[in-house]
Amino acid sequence: MLAIDTVLVKVASRCNINCRYCYVYSMGDTRWATMPKHISDTTTTALAKVLGDLSRAQQRRFAVVFHGGEPLLLGPKKLAILLAALRRALPSDYPFSLQTNGILITEEILDLCSEYRTSLGVSIDGPPDVNDRYRIDHAGKGTHEKILKGIEKLQNHRDSDFLYTGLLAVIDPESDPYKVYNFFKTLNAPSLELLYRDGNHSQFPYGKASFQSTEYGQWLTVLLDIYLADPKPLRIRLLDDMIKLVLGGYGTKEGMGTSNYGIIVIDTDGSVTKNDTLKSAFNGADRFTQQWSILTHALPEVANSSEFSRYYTLQHPTASACLSCPELSICGGGMPIHRWREDSGYHNPSVYCADQLFLIENIRDRIAALLVSHGA
Repeated sequence: MLAIDTVLVKVASRCNINCRYCYVYSMGDTRWATMPKHISDTTTTALAKVLGDLSRAQQRRFAVVFHGGEPLLLGPKKLAILLAALRRALPSDYPFSLQTNGILITEEILDLCSEYRTSLGVSIDGPPDVNDRYRIDHAGKGTHEKILKGIEKLQNHRDSDFLYTGLLAVIDPESDPYKVYNFFKTLNAPSLELLYRDGNHSQFPYGKASFQSTEYGQWLTVLLDIYLADPKPLRIRLLDDMIKLVLGGYGTKEGMGTSNYGIIVIDTDGSVTKNDTLKSAFNGADRFTQQWSILTHALPEVANSSEFSRYYTLQHPTASACLSCPELSICGGGMPIHRWREDSGYHNPSVYCADQLFLIENIRDRIAALLVSHGA
């Protein structure tokens, strides 16, 4: 059986904001509209059973991530039922986390997450002029001020050292990396997760002029220099992983390096799907041909299937340009969603190939310069 490393649970299928770049609601997939708004008690009971069975079957710890839409739309009562059921079903050391836009954070929610050892990551893209270009509400207004209020509650909670795991931001290549970095440092986050904008060869990401252009790579290289010059830097996972990989170590991020990551998604109706970021390629790209559901199937049955095996191997590139590239062990071919093209599927280099190579080259140059300066 192929190992499952992360179970991403869609506890709510709607969102209280309307990010212009969202792969769920803004890139062509419409399945969310047919899903129950919240995970039901019946589905929660089934979820607890199948996750407990999975933990015994594979005898290898996996992470449980609560997602949406906006997961806090579930509300404190239903969230308490969900967390209690899953904690009863799984060993105490299995990590639970919740990714939120922060607006609905309350003391009651934080107390529940503390009680059931569920950490929170908050999505925010930078200072107001950066965040509010794309992370808007359904009336078209910016969300920055409301997100900051949620982060402040999280920071001030008595268990914040456990609860507050970091921030997640989507890169805007037209923003000022200095301004963005300095803003994030003011939030005293343990770490920052940076994401490339979703897109592919048939629908180029915002800010990418061509396959050969390096707008994102240039932005990240400026950020790299800021990062390396800071004596007390904010941990940036994308840069940390790439530096470790350049030095011959291992990464921890999907879409980089050659490690395998077994990810499944469970929707609010109990259906089992592939990584939901695939939605940005085409309508239904995240669905298996076999209609699995936790209400009728065991997860080891899914993980043992040939279709899951094909999905599992999708994370590795097949394009000859990638397979012959000397930087493959570092870049990893990027995320599958960034390789998509309507006429050739995923059999392409990442649309961010040039950006990745630009950044890797600059990381190598900075490491070489540091070694020389230290007499190595």
